[in-house]
Amino acid sequence: MIEVTLSDTDRVEYALKSFRRKVQKSGILKELRARRHYVKPSLARRLKAAAALRRKRRKARSWSA
Repeated sequence: MIEVTLSDTDRVEYALKSFRRKVQKSGILKELRARRHYVKPSLARRLKAAAALRRKRRKARSWSA
């Protein structure tokens, strides 16, 4: 469970920004989107392999530039 502690002088905008950063870092929303629909294991493997290929291509492109 994510908590953001505030003192009396902290602003609400700061607390909201801190909360969003913690949620992003924990990966809760990513997991929620992944669990929204059932993905067959074979399709999950294909998607995972495609993502790895994209990462590999992006890394190779950044090294050459």
